[in-house]
Amino acid sequence: MASPVRPSSTARPERPDTPAREGDGSASKPINAEGVSYLDGSDVRIAAPMYDTILVPTDGSDPANRAVEHALELADRYDASVHAMYCVETHRYGEPALSSTEIVLDNLEDKGAAMLEELNDRAETVGVDCDWHVCHGRPWEQVRETADEMNADLIVIGYQGQSHTRTNRIGSVAERIVRTADRPVLTA
Repeated sequence: MASPVRPSSTARPERPDTPAREGDGSASKPINAEGVSYLDGSDVRIAAPMYDTILVPTDGSDPANRAVEHALELADRYDASVHAMYCVETHRYGEPALSSTEIVLDNLEDKGAAMLEELNDRAETVGVDCDWHVCHGRPWEQVRETADEMNADLIVIGYQGQSHTRTNRIGSVAERIVRTADRPVLTA
């Protein structure tokens, strides 16, 4: 995405609701659909839309729920679609083999799917297109892979998850995503 052209001066942009003042030349430089005209005659081009696809991973924690709300608000504002995901951390349990581990993983998948269906319902309520999936693996790796596969413009993630016990510190998953993602990341 191209960066907007910066004006060469610090003049403020004209506002459509500001009447032209006699003799300042502002009446000859109206705001146009492509951008904003400055008093010095330079233009700033506004690239729109800012986001087309927003990825929001969730684990149901309070910070993740705040991230979901931010993602839905941004998607509504920029007419973007949301892709939600829940990752079952299989590395914590080992490989399932018809044991209690398999039951635990199935329960986690069901829990994740229920959360994502609720998120999808909230998205529909505000008129945002949303799709979702449940995956297995290390969450930070799965988030990065999913963002790459879908070419997400933005990742919106809670600053810490359910397993995080220290307050006021970024969690390990969010920290790794912020540090390693090759696209913008918003933490909530």
